[in-house]
Amino acid sequence: MPELPEVEVVRRGLAEHVSARAIRSVDVLHSRAVRRQHGPLDAALVERTVRCVSRRGKYLWMPLDDGTALVAHLGMSGQLLMQPSNAPDEKHLRVRIRFDDDGRELRFVDQRTFGGLMTADLVKDNLNGHVPTEIVHIARDPLDPSFDDEDFITRLRVKDTEIKRALLDQALISGIGNIYADESLWRSRLHGRRATSGISRAKARELLAHVREVMADALAQGGTSFDALYVNVNGESGYFDRSLDAYGQEGEPCHRCGTAIRREHFMNRSSFFCPRCQR
Repeated sequence: MPELPEVEVVRRGLAEHVSARAIRSVDVLHSRAVRRQHGPLDAALVERTVRCVSRRGKYLWMPLDDGTALVAHLGMSGQLLMQPSNAPDEKHLRVRIRFDDDGRELRFVDQRTFGGLMTADLVKDNLNGHVPTEIVHIARDPLDPSFDDEDFITRLRVKDTEIKRALLDQALISGIGNIYADESLWRSRLHGRRATSGISRAKARELLAHVREVMADALAQGGTSFDALYVNVNGESGYFDRSLDAYGQEGEPCHRCGTAIRREHFMNRSSFFCPRCQR
């Protein structure tokens, strides 16, 4: 599933192509892509103008000129592509949005149909930011200028859980998934099963710094693409997978000490770590 860096890459591309454009028509080609939508999607979007493109964690939304927003979640395989109107339809095209200026159209493509589009009202959160009602419970992400480091550290240390589970808790800190949790823990020399209550404030602060470093490195390389399912709005893959230190590196030598990276079962997925550096 795309994580914060991949979704931010898409957000930046969308912002360049859809901001200040008026929507002319909406074609829904698969009902599952709008299963969370209340009422017809075209009635909610036609003649509305996209103001900008925003993100929190793994969620994207496009505020509209009527005070609502078009919310997008990519799920496991969703893609938001900007395509010329005469480009052939993608095999798994689910929703097409055309604009008044007859420029590139926005297409939502989703092979596995776990993602989707919907409209929602915008409401103020606890810091007077405006977010869709559907994601008001999602915590701010570590790249958000309003992210409160000390509050996060305090809440992290009082949780009765393991550190990797905490990093994946989107109500505590959003945008981190399995890939970037493993990479951040490797850089911090922390095993994912370490108890949060036993981590000092200084170590938690170091971990948060590494989370931001990993995210920044991934953003600079366009995100992580293991297959053709994650691409930016131009259909291009990211290449941070070439820089991974832990995730997916089972059996490869640790870049720090040379010990073989180990894989273990974790929450219906896998964790990758160095058994020497991350005890």
